Amino acid sequence: MGALGLIAQYPDSSGYDLLKMFNESLANVWPATQSQLYNELNRLDADGLVEISSRGARGRKNYRITEDGRGELRAWLTSSDPEPFRNPMLLRVFLLSEVSRSEADGILDRVEATSRAWRDRLDAVAEDVPWDDTDADLYARIALEYGRRSLTAQIEWLDWAHREIGAGTDQATRDNRR
Repeated sequence: MGALGLIAQYPDSSGYDLLKMFNESLANVWPATQSQLYNELNRLDADGLVEISSRGARGRKNYRITEDGRGELRAWLTSSDPEPFRNPMLLRVFLLSEVSRSEADGILDRVEATSRAWRDRLDAVAEDVPWDDTDADLYARIALEYGRRSLTAQIEWLDWAHREIGAGTDQATRDNRR
């Protein structure tokens, strides 16, 4: 839905324009590679949800949303069906008993470093983007703030998890005491 939503907000955008928008504004919530985006654009076109509004040099295609596409987007936006909660990082944490505490601590260090880097990136976006007084920018700022606050909470939780790991006894140490 990310590509369809961006086309709705920015009609007559090319795949390149959309990829740039994904990387600049949606990467924190819905990352996409070039091949994923172009495959999605082809699918949306084949399904009649977008159409090619113009063609440019070197095969450049600009897209606009169709009425069917707008209906599909609206149905998805107003749907109350919750998405299943999946968090690969939490699954990894849940299974950390399969490695030593020092390895677990190292894994959490890497997660924390990544979380800090993402938060720094979002902080920079919040400062650097020339926000307008539009609904699109209002909701983009709200989504951005969710990302910033979620990452801050995750970093605080990781700090707590590090302390918990340090406070206990490693399973291997407990096994050796038996």
